[in-house]
Amino acid sequence: MKNFVLGKYLPLDSPIHRVDPRAKIAALFFLIIAVFVPKSWWAFALIGAAVLLTVFLSKLSIRFVISAFKPMLMMLVFLTAINIFSIRTGDLLVTLGPVKIYSDAIFNTLFIVTRLLLMIMITTVLTSTTKPLDLTLGLEYLMKPLTALHFPTHEVAMMISIALRFIPTIIEETFRIMNSQKSRGVDFEEGSFREKITAILSLIVPLFSVAFERAYELADAMEARGYIPGAPRTRYRTLKFRASDFLFMVLAFLIMAASIATRFIL
Repeated sequence: MKNFVLGKYLPLDSPIHRVDPRAKIAALFFLIIAVFVPKSWWAFALIGAAVLLTVFLSKLSIRFVISAFKPMLMMLVFLTAINIFSIRTGDLLVTLGPVKIYSDAIFNTLFIVTRLLLMIMITTVLTSTTKPLDLTLGLEYLMKPLTALHFPTHEVAMMISIALRFIPTIIEETFRIMNSQKSRGVDFEEGSFREKITAILSLIVPLFSVAFERAYELADAMEARGYIPGAPRTRYRTLKFRASDFLFMVLAFLIMAASIATRFIL
């Protein structure tokens, strides 16, 4: 939990940090589409190379990016088990008693795991190189056409940015509560199933209490600063779209187009 990195902003000086948040959000959208469309390893290699180049340009350490995978390990293991035991097409590879593993199960599992890892890397780059306030402004700007339908774009963008901002905070609080409970004799690792459930409850209840307390404090702070939902707002800092930002977005779009093309060509 201590190494949970999703939503954690790193104040570094890199070309990716200086990219306009609107361009980064649009690039994220294009790359997510590119990840889900292809059925070719060449397309995944292209996307992976682009993501690794972006990580290098953003000056993020490989250890930092890899640490983003840790919270998803259980989910990856679960998906792997479900696919291997449920897919019954392709060539029979291994027979372990009543369990039979087929080639399509292996390939489909690899595709799913690759897609998830690429999505985590892309999202980690976005949140670690973009300030929460800039992310709010970028989301609000991109959703601006929805205001014609009376959609609360600013409020939705604010909620998304606050949620991303408080993920590391909640993780830190969880770690702190776990240490406090361990000092009182609570064991989260050993014991019977009933004892483990009791230990988890001793963690969840104070965690919810802390989360609500933080929410009330944030609401009071916003009210004290005169925040009124839906009211016209002025901005101290405005976003400026540069030629390099447009190029960044176009490159992400080209990667998406190439990924879609591989589905029909390869």
